[in-house]
Amino acid sequence: MNQKIVGKTKSVGFQIGVRRTLPVSQEKAWELLTSAEGLESWLGAGISVMLQPGQKYYSEEGTGEFRIVKPLQQLRLTWQKEGWQRPSTVQVRLIAKEANKTTISFHQEHLADEKVREAMKEHWEAVLDRIRENI
Repeated sequence: MNQKIVGKTKSVGFQIGVRRTLPVSQEKAWELLTSAEGLESWLGAGISVMLQPGQKYYSEEGTGEFRIVKPLQQLRLTWQKEGWQRPSTVQVRLIAKEANKTTISFHQEHLADEKVREAMKEHWEAVLDRIRENI
């Protein structure tokens, strides 16, 4: 009998999704994610990039390219951390619940295996914890 492996899909390998609803406006949530300090908190120190589709970025943790930038709503980018064989795809969404409640969602796919999936789950949870602390 085939046992399904958590987080594994037929088409995109391993994936992970982490989300939290925070007591901030959608504008504030966007600022927390896209400011210089915010980008460093989830993509790594030393990052400097203009948020535009096609922009490549480099940080101490890896490299990638922004594919979709919809202010206040969505970021989609590739991310290849040091030591990875190929890039993953990260999608960040902001979903306004009320005037001062926004869900921040990180979804990452094309992860190599269960260990990388678990490491990225811990990473995204820690990012959301830091964002909550900076409110």
